[in-house]
Amino acid sequence: MAEPPGLNDAERRLWTAFPTGTAVVLGDERPAGPHPDRMVRAEVICRLLLGAVETRPGFVAAVRLHGAYIIGRLDISGGSVAHELRLENCRLVEAPDFSNAQTRQLRLSDCTMPGFDGGGLRADGYLSLSGSVIDGEVRMPRAQLAGGLRMNGTKVTVTDPARWALFSGGLVVDVGAFIRNAEFTGGVRLVGARMNGGLFMDGTTLRNPGRLALDAENMVVEDAAEFSNGFRGEGTVRLRNARFDGILSFSKATLDSCDPGRMALHASHIQADELILWPQEKIKGRVSLSYSRIAVIMDHPDIWPDELWLNGLTYETLRGGMFQDRLRWVARDEQFHLQPYEQLANWYHGIGHDDLARKVQLAKLRARRRRLNPVARGWNHLLDWTVGYGYRPWLAFMWFAVLLAIGTTVFTLERPASIKPPEERPLFHALVYSLDLLIPIDTFGQQSSFDPHGWSRWVAYSLVATGWVLATALIAGVTRVLRPN
Repeated sequence: MAEPPGLNDAERRLWTAFPTGTAVVLGDERPAGPHPDRMVRAEVICRLLLGAVETRPGFVAAVRLHGAYIIGRLDISGGSVAHELRLENCRLVEAPDFSNAQTRQLRLSDCTMPGFDGGGLRADGYLSLSGSVIDGEVRMPRAQLAGGLRMNGTKVTVTDPARWALFSGGLVVDVGAFIRNAEFTGGVRLVGARMNGGLFMDGTTLRNPGRLALDAENMVVEDAAEFSNGFRGEGTVRLRNARFDGILSFSKATLDSCDPGRMALHASHIQADELILWPQEKIKGRVSLSYSRIAVIMDHPDIWPDELWLNGLTYETLRGGMFQDRLRWVARDEQFHLQPYEQLANWYHGIGHDDLARKVQLAKLRARRRRLNPVARGWNHLLDWTVGYGYRPWLAFMWFAVLLAIGTTVFTLERPASIKPPEERPLFHALVYSLDLLIPIDTFGQQSSFDPHGWSRWVAYSLVATGWVLATALIAGVTRVLRPN
């Protein structure tokens, strides 16, 4: 097609260079100013991308512009583009619109623009907004990017609380989403996204204090999800019901809800091969891992938040922290739940530490005791002191031995009187008599043959009562241990 009339010098250079894909450099200043030599109408770029010029055999036609000041809207919505678009160091006066378009590779790097609309975009190559400064919403709902997404060093700012810095739903990215060292003010929405090549947000800042810094519910990530090495979330990072077929890492990150009553990390119902929750400082705000299934958890007591929800969490391996640290770990929920203690006890049992598993069970029952009524709490204290709820039965034998020694001493000094004729009574023995008092049934015939007197009578009554209490506690404790959960 012949060159249309009315083109300025910059547009004419672009029109001529398009068939061979030659880059047109209009300047190095960033952002490009409204200088006449750098002005290019968006209409001209659209016509080239949509086939206004025949391609030349042996060359790859493309729009490659550097340092242009683009006026008007770059509107390719619903169009089919067979050529690459590469804009570098350009300023776009209006937000480009690629909604529902089918394109090749799109690269708008180190550009300045008031937004970007890629809703429903299908790109055979990658979409790059790396290094760009965007004062407005970046929209990519239902977009499909076969060559990946690149937003390294991108800065997106949205001041309207009803909008997102990056808005998407059902986004599909193959190869990988690389959003490193970027800055988003206004929150990022990746609900239902599928990242087939991983999600890499190392060094990125998501800023939306008191609100959602990242909403990635139901997201699926194949390979790694890196929120690490300087990643900063100011607001809630919500990953509820997401799946990570690889590592989910918050190593050397910062998680701050900017509101103590809000979640800093909402990661309930997730699935992950490994979770590295080891930010560079203590997490500020609540963290929920409830009902998640994680094969390996690596964390450290220094970074745990004051409130941690673990009910329903299952895991195969824990790394980081000593035994006492893990007891404090499961006790950080403001409400008592049995499952976190049971899961921790099962894990210790599975790795061969049965003694530690029993201590976890004891800690569980002691934590539960604080929620009981006074009567039940008193009985629980008795079970704890006497038999350790059945997990420490040796305590009962220790108490039994102490009481037996006391009884033997007392009845050696104050021998009970005989209550049977000489031919019927057995030979008195203080040790056997004390044993007969402590055992709830008359085993040796001493208790029915001798009757204490004076102050020793009260010792005998105490031994009988204590024997019943010890026997009852031992039976109740052992039954508790043997009873299936």
